[in-house]
Amino acid sequence: MQTVALLLHVPVASYAESCLAPVRPFVPSDSQAARYYSDIIRRDFEVYIADIQDYFRCLEQERARAFEEAREVSQDYGRFLELVGD
Repeated sequence: MQTVALLLHVPVASYAESCLAPVRPFVPSDSQAARYYSDIIRRDFEVYIADIQDYFRCLEQERARAFEEAREVSQDYGRFLELVGD
């Protein structure tokens, strides 16, 4: 009796990260309202700037993860083709 070895690829918890873009700060067109709410608006801009930097880092990490996954899948496909003789 012949034993057939199967090459199984069991993924190690490699999940895509959701990178959510921050909401753009709102600036009222009315200069009086802008002055009245200037502390809040200024804080919104500061939060946005920090959040957009985190967003860019997230996108870069996700790009690197996806690139590595694509490389692994390509290798898996090559091994599969060898198994089936293509």
